[in-house]
Amino acid sequence: MAAKNHDLHGNAPDTSPAVLIIVDMINDLEFPGGDELVPQLIPVAKRIAALKARARAARIPVIYANDNFGRWRSDFREVVDHVLADDVKGKPLAEALRPDEDDYFVLKPKHSAFFATTLDTLLQYLGARHLILTGATGDTCVLFTASDAYMRDLHLHVPADCTASIDPQNNARAIEYMARVHHADVTPSTELDLEKLAEG
Repeated sequence: MAAKNHDLHGNAPDTSPAVLIIVDMINDLEFPGGDELVPQLIPVAKRIAALKARARAARIPVIYANDNFGRWRSDFREVVDHVLADDVKGKPLAEALRPDEDDYFVLKPKHSAFFATTLDTLLQYLGARHLILTGATGDTCVLFTASDAYMRDLHLHVPADCTASIDPQNNARAIEYMARVHHADVTPSTELDLEKLAEG
């Protein structure tokens, strides 16, 4: 916790030892490989939505970490509106995971949700020690975020049923890697004890 301005001048966020991070699920998927991802990510989105509902019930904050589209002129609400309103492949994902007003978000320029974003500062003021990582894709953005979290001595939880990649085998290997190298808990989302994580 920061020594000064512990409440960000009266604008401190929630306090929680655990957070749920949803990586790149608000996404139009209009890129090479998007067609292969859609059928994998739709059931993943539903499982993340169920996990998010449980997290909110346990008072665990939710953070959306999303790519910054629009040549750095977009904002998160604009990204959400685009995916919900336009005829894009990723629309079912946004419909299942529509952000709530009190959710947090960071826009990321590259793979990791930590790189050149405010995530470090947000987690510091939340007091978070446990990160529940979900989203797309397991073998790139989730993996890179997990690596950066591990380097920060954060406890990782990557539910094996809440991520997908273009190649399912690559996703399985990424899950195994995060479990082996990052010591991530890859317990399926339905078996995660969120109440215990919320207590620290």
